[in-house]
Amino acid sequence: MIDSYSFGRIVIDGKTYSSDVIIFKDSVKANWWRAEGHSLCIDDLKEVFKKKPEMLIIGTGKMGVMDVPQDVIDYVTNQGIKIMICKTDEACERFNEMVKEYNVVAALHLTC
Repeated sequence: MIDSYSFGRIVIDGKTYSSDVIIFKDSVKANWWRAEGHSLCIDDLKEVFKKKPEMLIIGTGKMGVMDVPQDVIDYVTNQGIKIMICKTDEACERFNEMVKEYNVVAALHLTC
């Protein structure tokens, strides 16, 4: 569960992270970095595809600056994964609502 989120900081199950993260049902990938910084690429999500979640929630930052290109959206949906893209505040809320019932993963940009 995500305990709290603020610009550049997230607390997950009592542990604080200050860099972007991917949250799986059973683990957290800390220090998640994207090949193109503020634009998401398919390769940035390779660990997500290995887990085969039902849903991928992408948090695009506090102000929603991170871009999710259409080719990434198409690739995710072609893998049979539902996708939700929103600012990170909302992404955290949606993850907490869904994590107990679904195999959901959240890829979260914590700043801009």
